[in-house]
Amino acid sequence: MKININYLNDQDGNLKAVQVPISDWQKLQEKLLYYEQKLKIRNDLTEAFKDVAQMQQGKKPKQSLTDFLDEL
Repeated sequence: MKININYLNDQDGNLKAVQVPISDWQKLQEKLLYYEQKLKIRNDLTEAFKDVAQMQQGKKPKQSLTDFLDEL
């Protein structure tokens, strides 16, 4: 994705801000949301596998399917 970025500098030449077209900004927000959702699913699955391993080792009490579904 090619984005037309404008850089804003202060009078001393220090970079202070950037400007992007609103259509590019909206595309960036959509991509960010997509990757945030993907990361949440990955983290949730990782946590679920850890829970299962602890249940198999007897370190965590097992849960019935009904109880599991009630948590959703």
